[in-house]
Amino acid sequence: MRTGMAELPLHNGKAPRWLFYRMVRLSESVLDYISYEYNQRELLLRISNPFWFQALSCALGFDWHSSGTTTTTLGALKQACKPEEHGIAFAGGKGKASMRTKEEIENFGDIFNLPTVKIESMRRASKLAAKVDNSCLQDGYQIYHHSFILTEKGEWAVVQQGMMAEKKYARRYHWLGLKTKSFIDEPHEAILCDKKEEKALDMTSRKSEDARKASIDLANDGIKRLNRIITGQRSLDEFTHPEIHFPKRHGIQRVDISPAGWKALKIAGEIQPENYEELISISGLGAKTIRALALLSELLFGTEASWKDPVKYSFAHGGKDGIPYPVDTKTYDETIDVLKNALQEAKVGNNEKYKALERLKIFTDI
Repeated sequence: MRTGMAELPLHNGKAPRWLFYRMVRLSESVLDYISYEYNQRELLLRISNPFWFQALSCALGFDWHSSGTTTTTLGALKQACKPEEHGIAFAGGKGKASMRTKEEIENFGDIFNLPTVKIESMRRASKLAAKVDNSCLQDGYQIYHHSFILTEKGEWAVVQQGMMAEKKYARRYHWLGLKTKSFIDEPHEAILCDKKEEKALDMTSRKSEDARKASIDLANDGIKRLNRIITGQRSLDEFTHPEIHFPKRHGIQRVDISPAGWKALKIAGEIQPENYEELISISGLGAKTIRALALLSELLFGTEASWKDPVKYSFAHGGKDGIPYPVDTKTYDETIDVLKNALQEAKVGNNEKYKALERLKIFTDI
């Protein structure tokens, strides 16, 4: 289940070496404390909570409201983490590091002595979480950071971030494997952000269920029928750049299916996926093809997909002005207390500890 989403200003640059060094030390103390006082599952629960993650980033010393809270905090946690000692590991990361997620999941799975079937299920979860937030939820943010957190028991969480370069904003997505019953049927539990996009195709919405079913039917019919539908039964010579025209209310005048998309649809026609997860798991079936199938489904069958951005306008614990819901003071206080206790037990200098607690206090007062 996707447990939250955060939208943050996109900042360039990286944390200074001296700051990152201290962030790693404090991160190790937090990992030590939660592993000792609670367990690895508790850490997954907290990392998948957008508010707790934001508070942790602030306490570690990074800008509480910038995109760096994701990349730098996860980088510090990954460097501080000792899999054999903490019973937890961080795979993936930013840019090229995210491409190593699959390999690192396998390596950490071997360290934890997990069965092959469990390792494969986690690798699939990593791929699907990225595919859903990059292609099934088309909010304009391209994933550039993907972190997969796994425990010695094979439980997992995902924290990933997308970028909208032209608006200089980043959006963070949180997933928790413990609650993931479906990757494509309203997988998010809570969403955190400051702004909302006017239009966003959300194929994970329950309102898109019929569109998902119709998309499967269209894909299973094979590319010959799709070609005839899109081109009005014109000759195959005109299929190089097929275009579909739709009502203006979608804000989309045409949809192009890329060559890779056509190849993926050909594979779909051959393997006949039984459900939407199987369909989107096909390599090469990306955002454009998913959108084209959704729009074709509406054109042919009247099955409307959701075009509402699923984000909300508040931190996970509730807004101070009561919008969209009142502050959950119990959750708020408990969230902060765990971090306070972890920092007080930190094996760092008193001055460093004091500054971290002060930063946390500033965050809670915002």
